[in-house]
Amino acid sequence: MSIASPTPAGAAPNPGPAGLSTLQVLVCGAFIVTLSMGIRHGFGLWLQPVTQSQGWTRETFAFALAVQNLSWGVFGIFAGMAADRFGAFKVLVVGAALYALGLLGMAMSTTSLGFALTAGILIGAAQAGTTYAVIYGVIGRQIPAEKRSWAMGVAAAAGSFGQFLMVPVEGWLISSFGWQEALMVLGAAVLLIMPLAWGLREPGFAGGTMPRREQSILQALREAFKYRSFQLLMAGYFVCGFQVVFIGVHMPSYLKDNGLSPQVASYALALIGLFNVIGTYAAGALGQRMPKRYILAFIYMARAVVISIFLLVPLSPASVYVFSAVMGVLWLSTVPPTNAVVAQIFGVAHLSMLGGFVFFSHQIGSFMGVWLGGVLYDRTGSYNIVWYISIALGVFAALINLPVRESPIVRGPQRMGAAA
Repeated sequence: MSIASPTPAGAAPNPGPAGLSTLQVLVCGAFIVTLSMGIRHGFGLWLQPVTQSQGWTRETFAFALAVQNLSWGVFGIFAGMAADRFGAFKVLVVGAALYALGLLGMAMSTTSLGFALTAGILIGAAQAGTTYAVIYGVIGRQIPAEKRSWAMGVAAAAGSFGQFLMVPVEGWLISSFGWQEALMVLGAAVLLIMPLAWGLREPGFAGGTMPRREQSILQALREAFKYRSFQLLMAGYFVCGFQVVFIGVHMPSYLKDNGLSPQVASYALALIGLFNVIGTYAAGALGQRMPKRYILAFIYMARAVVISIFLLVPLSPASVYVFSAVMGVLWLSTVPPTNAVVAQIFGVAHLSMLGGFVFFSHQIGSFMGVWLGGVLYDRTGSYNIVWYISIALGVFAALINLPVRESPIVRGPQRMGAAA
């Protein structure tokens, strides 16, 4: 796959004196991810209020969120392309507007189709333009390679802190004002992404111009999809999506079904967010010091073990909180090393787009996890089968990440000349 050349794909461009500072990128990116991911992580709290109010089954709600995750993955590819072409600022502004409209539509929907279109397609498209793929593209272009994995860990930790911060707030809004009014409040709050996006206006994209690239989009895609390690990363990310979205959406109802109070679920999701601040930051920092494939393999195997123990011990608030804390360390800690490996192998010119394709695999897994959770619960009255699938997939993902090759692809003069 490599052709001898002095130009490694993973080399990071120097943003130069006109580039954005590391502090500016991290502060603005962190606050944006805190809002976008924080709101998204609390959607499981709406499952029972919405279904009981509307007279829908859990499968109806789960299907809408499954569509949301799939829409996020599909639109994430195009949001990544747009961010690579026009810069992150414009994509973030459009994404914030769609997010607000989606939350408003989610509150006002009276049919399952309307709910699927707003909570599903519209919010999914909004998340594509306001979360990791777009923010990581800015990080990759503006922060040197020797700090890139760490910076991605900081951004992911911000998303985790958003879960810790926003989930209790969302639970309080629902209990205090009602589920529809809570969605409207969040719709107004998400518009704060727009002024924050101003801080991520990259000078190299001024006036809609695009920095010179050695590859076209099609050439970058052909190179990536033929590369075995890219395929393995996509397969592992599928598992990540399956596990975290199933747990995030269905665990509140699982706990209530077993006699625990809604407050236990809110605290559990908040603990996941709090401890994932530690996990994502640690994964990003460790990625600067050790092979990222080992970090990923450990995370997936540890998830399988933790879920197994959770199902074996008697269910109680204490066991839920311990599970949430440990799972929180592993929750989104796959994000920094996965995206850092993509940047390390292929470079940063098309990082948002390639990250979008990897994330699309994640969202297919998310679709399957949240949808199967609803379907199998309605068919069997239990979540047990989906828990067992999550354990098996964790072992699978751990094994397939071990052979990933992290060294940069080296492109020869012939290929670069053809691309030019």
